[in-house]
Amino acid sequence: MIRKQVALHDVKKLNVGVTVFVAVRTNQHSQKWFDKFHAAVNDVPEVVEFYRISGDVDYLPRVVVPQIAAYDLVYKRLIRGSDLFDVSSSVAMEEIKFTTALPLDYV
Repeated sequence: MIRKQVALHDVKKLNVGVTVFVAVRTNQHSQKWFDKFHAAVNDVPEVVEFYRISGDVDYLPRVVVPQIAAYDLVYKRLIRGSDLFDVSSSVAMEEIKFTTALPLDYV
């Protein structure tokens, strides 16, 4: 059940204390497009999580950066060469709960 052991870093000491959730909508849903977008996202180290989700938004990357100006550079890398319909960013104002622990009641 244990896939990997990791260390949790202090984001403030590493100067990546700003978290941005990026809501990405596209009108492209081919495998070719997804593979290209997936590769582009994987090439951005500031993207620490990346989900394909249901609802009005298609993809939700979580980005960590030192400041908003740095996010603007990440944003430009994400949209470069990607045919996106809409990109909307939300900056986390406060981290209320963060855990890597999983609920074990379902095992």
